[in-house]
Formats: sequence, C-alpha cells, structure tokens
Amino acid sequence: MKRQFLPALLALSLWPAFGAVTALSGPAQAAAPQQRTQAPGFYRMMLGKVEITALLDGTHPFPVHEVVQGIGKAGADALLERSDLHAPVEGSINAFLVNTGDRLVLIDSGAGVLYGKDGSHLMANLRASGYAPEQVDEIYLTHLHRDHVGGVDAGGAMAFPNAVIRVNRRDSDFWLAPKNRTKVPGYLGPMFDGAIDSLRAYIAAGRLKPFDGEALLLPEISAIPGPGHTPGHTIYRIRSEGQTLLAWGDIVHVAAIQFPNPDATVKYDSDAASAERQRERLFAEAAKTGEWIAAAHISFPGIGHIRRDDGGYSWLPANYTTVLVPATR
Repeated sequence: MKRQFLPALLALSLWPAFGAVTALSGPAQAAAPQQRTQAPGFYRMMLGKVEITALLDGTHPFPVHEVVQGIGKAGADALLERSDLHAPVEGSINAFLVNTGDRLVLIDSGAGVLYGKDGSHLMANLRASGYAPEQVDEIYLTHLHRDHVGGVDAGGAMAFPNAVIRVNRRDSDFWLAPKNRTKVPGYLGPMFDGAIDSLRAYIAAGRLKPFDGEALLLPEISAIPGPGHTPGHTIYRIRSEGQTLLAWGDIVHVAAIQFPNPDATVKYDSDAASAERQRERLFAEAAKTGEWIAAAHISFPGIGHIRRDDGGYSWLPANYTTVLVPATR
C-alpha cells in the first residue's frame, strides 16, 4: 500500500509546478516595445585639476561630396571605405564644458534649433551631466558659424542668462555685419543670420566681449588664433598640472578623410589655403607633443590624440572609462 500511495502522493505534489510549466509554454507574449533613444550625450574626463565634460548637441548627415574639396569624389570614397563609411557621413556637433574650480566655461554651444532635429540636444545633455545653464559663467566660441553659436539662443532670450560670451573680434566684426554678405558665396549667407539672431540678446545686455589675437582668458585657458575656416577662427588651449587639451573647433570636419589627407578642405572655409595650413600645423604639433584634442566634429565625445601614420595622420580616440581620474598622457 505504501509503495502505491507514495507515487500517487508525489504526482499530486508536482501538479502545481507542472501546471505552471504548461502555462509558461503557451503562446508567447508580445515583445517589449523598442525604445529608439540613445544614452545622454555627455562624457567626462579630468585634465589635471580641471574637469572637462564633452556635450553632444546632435548629429547630422554630412554631405561629403558636396562639401569636401581638393580630393575628388573617387578619392573621398576610397578614404571613407578604409573606415567602412560611405557618404553622407553622420557628423557630430560637440561642445565642451570646462570647470576650472573657479569658473564654468562652455566652449562652443552647438547649433541649437538652427539645425532642426539634428541639433538642440545640448541643453538636455548639460542638465543630464549635472549642471544647469544658469551656472555657466563664460562661453568661448571658436567661431560664429551656426553650428557653434546657435545654442546660446533661447527664442530671442539668453539661454545662458549669467554668461559672458567671448569670441575673436575678427569673427564678430565679420559675421555680425550684414554688409559682408557680398564678400562670401551665397550658401554662407545664413551664417550671418544665425550669428546676429543668436547673439542679439547678449549684445543688448552688454554680454558680448570680443578679444583680439592671442589672449589669456583665464589662468587655465588661452585663446590662440587659427584663421582660415573663418577670419577669426580660434583654438582654446587648456592647461592644468602639466596636461594640455586643445579645443580646436573646425580644424577637421570628416576625420576619415582629413587625417590621412590633411590637404582636403571644405567649401565653408573662408580661406581654404589658410585652413589647410592650420590643420597641417596642428596635426604636426599634436602628434609630437601628445596633447589632448577636443574636436567639434569628430565622433562624440570627440576627445583623443593624433598619431603620424603612413604619410598622414590618424585619430586615437580616448579610452572610454567610468573612472574619473586625471589624464596621464
């Protein structure tokens, strides 16, 4: 009796589990909906005692064949192929927040609403990184093209209400004077509108303060003239405890092409020959010194080093880390 009773008892005790398994093996539930979003666009590193935060304003399809000059379509395609890319290339619009411990400085501001859905993410990413626009003390613009100045505007008001804007006087004198439209190709006309509209509130409040030539703006940050892309295009050198980073604006637009072939220019250059010379000079210096580079249009976060490579140069992106320690290179 016991031998007959035990199997029956065991079967009864397993019945709830068997039922659960049967239920689980029924028709599959609908898959979780796709989110179709990215992580917040900020990345942080330490440069000595200075905190650098890369901020992404957006990305946009860069029309390589319409914009890149001096290399030809076949040449451009061949270089893109080496990086497993093809035209158009998705280009980043990066800005960089510098916390010296005493001042909070934003270098470039992205395109804001001037690039439609391809821009205007900088403010959300700034907040996601732990800062508020009211905390920004100064904004240093590398130049006044729309994808660098547009983010300072908030529908005619100052997006950064406590900030002073610094820019090379050659750029402010040029792009804030509508009469200069006759000196540039028609496709550069919107650059005047972008600069004038974006800076109007700051000018009215006396918060636009141009500087001339090479200038020490803060003990840790100096401005270095780099004309060519625009008349007053400027590079910002940040130094702390023996470490150096160059926020260089628009020295490079398409990394896969211009690092192996620095001769390639873009049609938006005010003076293509000067822009090419600046690129060659900066590439050579950065490859020699090992300085950090913060680039506006290299894939986010746009921070890395440059190395000589096969007669040209190559880009070495920063090794991504979740540990915030001072840079050692």
